[in-house]
Amino acid sequence: MILNDVVTEVRRLIQDETATYRYSDAVLLSFANQALKRIAVLRPDLFADTKSDYACTQDAVIQSAPTDSLRMIEVYQVVGGDGVIETTREALDQAYPTWMNDAAAATQNWMRHPRNPNKFFIYPKAPAGQELVIEYAKTPTTYDGTTTVALLGDAYLPVVIDATVFLAESIDNEHVSSQRAELFQKSFTQALGVGIQQRALTDTETSGEQEEVV
Repeated sequence: MILNDVVTEVRRLIQDETATYRYSDAVLLSFANQALKRIAVLRPDLFADTKSDYACTQDAVIQSAPTDSLRMIEVYQVVGGDGVIETTREALDQAYPTWMNDAAAATQNWMRHPRNPNKFFIYPKAPAGQELVIEYAKTPTTYDGTTTVALLGDAYLPVVIDATVFLAESIDNEHVSSQRAELFQKSFTQALGVGIQQRALTDTETSGEQEEVV
C-alpha cells in the first residue's frame, strides 16, 4: 500500500478531481497519515512488529518498550537462550514477594504493567548485555506518497481510504456533510471492529465455535 493510491481514491470519493483542488496533495497526504495513526490506536495489533535484539536495562526489573511503541504485545525469549513465560506481577508478588531483590540472571518471566502499556517487568533483573526477542505495536511513521506503508497489509487500503475521507469531509466548511462524514467514520471503525471479531475464526482451534458444538 502506498498513500498516493489513497489520495487518488479519496479525490474521487469527495469529488475533488479537477483543478483547482479544494485540497492539495500534501493536505490529503497528511490526512492519510493521520488515518494510519487513528487506525493504530484502534487496532494496535495491525502494526505488530518483532524486535529480535531488544537491549534490556541492566540490573532493572522494569523495562521500557522501544521509543516508537504504542504498546507491548509479547516477550518471546532471551536471545540465544530460553523462552520467557508471561505471568502477572500480582501472582509473582503473592508467590515470591522478594522477587525484585534477586540477583541479575537470564529472564524467566515477564509481566505487563497494568497502567502503562509501554512498560513491562522481567524476572529476574537483567544481567549486563542481555537482549530479548519481543513483539510490540509500532507507531506508524509519517509517509510520503510513494513509500510502502510498513506492517499494514494491502487488504486494509479501503479502511485507510474511508478514514481519510472522514477527516477531509469533517473539516470542509463549504462542502461538509455531517452525515457523509459520519458514514465514512462508521465504515472504517466498523471494518476494524469486524476484523478483530473474525480473529476468533482464524486464531483459535475451535474457529469460534462453542466447545460442545465442535
